[in-house]
Amino acid sequence: MINKIPHHLKKYIVEQNYNDYTAIDQACWKFIMKISISFFKKNADSSYLKGLKKTGVTIDKIPKIKEINKALIKIGWQAVCVRGFIPPHAFMEFQSLRIMPIAADMRSHKNLTYTPSPDIVHEAAGHLPIIVNKDYSNYLSKYGEIAIKALMSNEDLNLYYAIRDLSDIKEKPNSTRYMIKKYEKKLNNAYDNITFTSESALLSRMNWWTVEYGLIKKNNKTNIFGAGLLSSVAESENSLKKNVKKIPLNLNCIKYNYDITEQQPQLFVTPNFKYLSKLLTQLSKKMSFQKGGIYGIKEAYKCNSICTIKLDSSVEISGIIERYIIYKNNISFIKLKGPAQISYNNEQIKGQGPDFHYHGYSCPIGKIKKYNKPISELTNNQQNNLNLKKNKYIELDFLGGIKLKGKIIKLYKKKSKLILLSLENCLIKKKNEILFMPEWGQFDLICGENIISVYNGPADRNNYYKSINENIEEKFNRYNIIKLNKKIKLEMYFEKIENFKNQTNKKEKIKKLYENFKQNNLNDWLFKYQILEVLKDENDDWIIKIYKELEKKSLKNNDLGRAIRRGLKLIK
Repeated sequence: MINKIPHHLKKYIVEQNYNDYTAIDQACWKFIMKISISFFKKNADSSYLKGLKKTGVTIDKIPKIKEINKALIKIGWQAVCVRGFIPPHAFMEFQSLRIMPIAADMRSHKNLTYTPSPDIVHEAAGHLPIIVNKDYSNYLSKYGEIAIKALMSNEDLNLYYAIRDLSDIKEKPNSTRYMIKKYEKKLNNAYDNITFTSESALLSRMNWWTVEYGLIKKNNKTNIFGAGLLSSVAESENSLKKNVKKIPLNLNCIKYNYDITEQQPQLFVTPNFKYLSKLLTQLSKKMSFQKGGIYGIKEAYKCNSICTIKLDSSVEISGIIERYIIYKNNISFIKLKGPAQISYNNEQIKGQGPDFHYHGYSCPIGKIKKYNKPISELTNNQQNNLNLKKNKYIELDFLGGIKLKGKIIKLYKKKSKLILLSLENCLIKKKNEILFMPEWGQFDLICGENIISVYNGPADRNNYYKSINENIEEKFNRYNIIKLNKKIKLEMYFEKIENFKNQTNKKEKIKKLYENFKQNNLNDWLFKYQILEVLKDENDDWIIKIYKELEKKSLKNNDLGRAIRRGLKLIK
């Protein structure tokens, strides 16, 4: 079944613009994939190789996301092209709908072995192959469903933007060390300003140690399945070494923080993919969307970000919690900073959107003292006795000492139960404290008693975001197509060697091209590797010399050296 993409998610979708990929981009992709497949045949989960084929991930050229989408539809998923780092809640909502967001960017030449930025290597070659495993696929979509409900703090959002900005600046080919240092400082400040660990942060740790950096043990052999490892030429190889601690996966993994810009000192090993869903269920039972009540309100209050409070009457109020009052282990009053929204079963009630409640919303919650019942549970006779009719003045006493007076101008009912009353000339007091004054305008009284769930974001996302502009970049920037003069020259050589490889007399043409390359004082290892790959059956002196130059570079004990070593093994 093809899921319809909600309106509020469409703003993140962009065109892939396939022709923007340069010859260098294509060469980087091909090199990464060739050495990766050779390594992952032995060291990735058994789903990996068939997964590449079934999800439309091509080896010799950067895949087209439209073709990936056609392949994914056959296994119950979809793919969309997005603008790199999209907000976490948006990514997870896509995932909950079994839609894989794929960043179209191709990592830069200098970051071939690893990049902290989302790129098509990570999103396509990393995330997609294992999705063909049914148990893993179910875990991904279930994780998305739970992750969009996890309370996310304002501190989390600041950290997300700091990580995104640093990753982006590292990908810019003209970034200076000063610029990188500046954004590293910004990231460190964001980490330093974290005062508590939110539900979203805990859940993101589980995602990091499973979806991104997970290992699986089968038949006493530890294999890779995490997308971060499957898309990192360097860290995939390093991850299986003894100096990286391997810990059996359990819920304690959420106690381990991570740095997205660095390689990981420890990894977690699951016995199978079904076990991932089992752990996720255990974790979700401890979260506010399951527990609700005072616990959920307190957690959301700390987060200081948009959340939804759902009552037992199925009425939901969305906004940022500013204040709450507790009476006998229940919430008796709630105040939200705006913009706020009132919904019923995830559908905004007409006239109760963030444009109307722009400055916020507050309301007493709970039982009417006279009948010891919430308004939503009153019988018709009890409603009549309280004058709950249009154009009638009412006086309500709530348990907890809150008193309300006003004139009803509208009543909302669902399934014969009152869910909302709109009043004018409304006054709400708790002893001598005024909670709402008549001159503030219309007051809307939600009906219900118990808070059964508190979760991240607005209840009706589509209608909420129609009124509210999120702080996202509307322009899709592929940083690695910012062309420096030196890079423009280099691209020409990559383009020509690609054109020469199927021509007659290719060796002579490539030799002349290489001589011209040297005359222009260019020295690029990947270009030299392209020559060796095209002429791998030739043994002329100049070709042997190129091989020896790369062989010398491969002896360096760094990530690039090891990657070149793996590449040379394939063309010996």
